[in-house]
Amino acid sequence: MDNQSTPNTLKKEMTHDQQLVSGSAWMTAGSMVSRVLGIIYIIPWMAWMGSEANAANALFQIGYTPYAFFLALATAGVPSAISKQISHYNAIGEYEVSKSIYKKGLKLMAFTGVVSAIALYLLAPLLAKTSPSASADDAVIVMRALVPALLIIPSQSVTRGFIQGHNTMAAPAISQMIEQFARIIFMLASAYIITQVLLGEGEGMVTAVSYSTFAAFVGAIFSIAYLAWKIKRLDTAFDYSAEESAGKVTVSSNALLKGIIKTSIPFIVIATGITIFQMIDQITYAPIMEWLSTMSKDAIEETYGITQANAHKLIMILTSFGTALSITTVPLISTLMAKRDIKEVSRQFSKGVQLLFFVMFPAAVGMAAVAEPLYNVFFKPNELGTAVTQVSAYMSIFIALYAVLGNMLQAAGQTRPAIRALIIGFIAKLITQPLFVGFLGFGAYGMLYSTIIGFGITCWLMMRIMHKATNYSASLLFRRSMLIFILSLIMGAVTVIAREGTEMFLNYDSKIQAGLSLPILAFVGIIVYGYLVLKTRLADRLLGAQAARVRNKLRIK
Repeated sequence: MDNQSTPNTLKKEMTHDQQLVSGSAWMTAGSMVSRVLGIIYIIPWMAWMGSEANAANALFQIGYTPYAFFLALATAGVPSAISKQISHYNAIGEYEVSKSIYKKGLKLMAFTGVVSAIALYLLAPLLAKTSPSASADDAVIVMRALVPALLIIPSQSVTRGFIQGHNTMAAPAISQMIEQFARIIFMLASAYIITQVLLGEGEGMVTAVSYSTFAAFVGAIFSIAYLAWKIKRLDTAFDYSAEESAGKVTVSSNALLKGIIKTSIPFIVIATGITIFQMIDQITYAPIMEWLSTMSKDAIEETYGITQANAHKLIMILTSFGTALSITTVPLISTLMAKRDIKEVSRQFSKGVQLLFFVMFPAAVGMAAVAEPLYNVFFKPNELGTAVTQVSAYMSIFIALYAVLGNMLQAAGQTRPAIRALIIGFIAKLITQPLFVGFLGFGAYGMLYSTIIGFGITCWLMMRIMHKATNYSASLLFRRSMLIFILSLIMGAVTVIAREGTEMFLNYDSKIQAGLSLPILAFVGIIVYGYLVLKTRLADRLLGAQAARVRNKLRIK
């Protein structure tokens, strides 16, 4: 091939910093659009559920949590594992091995998809009994509606991982958007027809929720179709013949399969960490509250739904950046490790964490500052809802950091220490859960506090592990992080003042007026934070020449 670059040099014209920023931008865009769509739909969806809105949302979350766990078991490690292996073999010119990895991955995912689907179907009654749902039968229906999605999403994940392994993030990001668009259109159409045309709000609630969860299957179909079309048009290992491969590495089919499984299992463990924490909340919250409080079952379901469904949907917009950044860093760090460039791994690790904080700190502080109007736009005004949204916003920093650190450590070959760190955090969660939820009387807040402690301990241990492995500059990372935190607090203080000001002429209990306040408050926060990061040259250090050009155009010295 005379005029075509090889996969390991596809991104050679970009520096590692540019790859990190560009890849993160694409994956963030895909994840962010998906998350934003995933929260916007809730306005009409809950309106059509009528008086059963909170119960419907809680039931939706009760079904999705075990689904997310089984999905993670089936797929979570594979995209990152495939991405890591393909980027490694492409870096040394072994394109035939990359092709074989992808083909074996597809077969493996077909198998795990079937196994996970069967497991969710059979275990649904048991999981429903331990959930906070007022009706176990309703929970079973909703959970089983997600079984078809488990059959096909694993194949989708392999293809995304293969493309990401070529340091190409646009196609996976766009596939996320397409998946979410199709899913939400089906959700809203089915919810409207069931609750407003056929059965009515009360009688049709469970049916509408089950169709809403089934929408995951519909979205996956559209996403797979796009990826299948796109992979034929991208410059990948499939564009190179056997003669063009280095041919110095020979790996048998069984060895490839074992390699995929061996590489993916740690990624699965790390990826399921967040879902396991949610499963602990779902399984233990109701028993603890029934034992140590006087709440009714309906009240327990409602407070669980407000905390783990409503507030969680809002912070998913924030955590999407951590997910996106973790996906981007795996092939980059894996390629650097294949080249034994530990010094650059150290620098990219520090840069990745700084980029995460650069976005997450102001986003979390900003969300906490506007929690009341933000919550009221999507849900019915509720003091608990506003308060748990504020706590959840800060919790999202730890969840996003965990996602990034866990994947970075595995890409850098620090898998076992990373899993040990997660286990310690998991134990901390188990110990503090009954303490905070029940004995100290924090109730719904206790779930969030124990999650912060669990992930906080895990992240601290992971930072120590990476420092020992790469000797990154902890002092530089600390100074930059503190600067970002201080600038975020300044922005947050100004936003709170603006929030109090807008409340003088806008009623936040009104969805429309609360919605009108959000663009104003967001504009204030963005302007303040943007000015501060440009004035301090922080943006220049993290984003490079693009930030410097913006600063010069705005004449900020």
